[in-house]
Amino acid sequence: MRANSYQISSSQSDVHKDLNALLAKHLTHPFQKPITDYNRTAFESSIAIWRAAGAKPLILDAACGVGLSTLHLATQFPDHYVIGVDQSADRIARNTQWPQAMPQNFTWVRADLVDYWRLLLQSGIQLERHYILYPNPWPKIGHLARRWHGHAIFPTIVALGGALECRSNWRIYIEEFSKALMQVTRQEVSCLPYVPEQAMTPFEQKYQASGHDLWCCQIQLA
Repeated sequence: MRANSYQISSSQSDVHKDLNALLAKHLTHPFQKPITDYNRTAFESSIAIWRAAGAKPLILDAACGVGLSTLHLATQFPDHYVIGVDQSADRIARNTQWPQAMPQNFTWVRADLVDYWRLLLQSGIQLERHYILYPNPWPKIGHLARRWHGHAIFPTIVALGGALECRSNWRIYIEEFSKALMQVTRQEVSCLPYVPEQAMTPFEQKYQASGHDLWCCQIQLA
């Protein structure tokens, strides 16, 4: 792959000073935006597929893009079921060529993650594993509330439980994500350098080829 990815540029040089206060607000004021009928239908369809497959321990691949990470996870965890969610039908349709037999323990669904996460929680479904791989970093200082750990949905993400993992090529994003997790759970979480043995997503492959440092945080949620 051609190594042509630019490093993230931001005037922010450390964890955002408003992160703690913003997250505290989200913890005391539950997110009330109405759930759209389209997302509810997409959610119910994907959950029906999961249940028909035996309701195996569930892995969520959040913002799966072209779905390569979903396939990697389904292969890595054959005794689990993986749901890859992305808001773009075009990305999901552009499935990256898979070099082996397609695993059967997965499905892709087009839906808005904010609604999908809330519907999972409302349905009482707990995750076994949860991956948020290379989310949009929203690197401008004024973009904090657009990052998942600064969004009103973050308490819902934590409440879904399981082994949660987030990766980024922007160290500050993972440092903030880690601190947000610590604020909600009171568990120790670290931002750690990460070198994957095999790239899980096209972004991860591109960042590695471009010489970017990669960062990761992991936590086992209750």
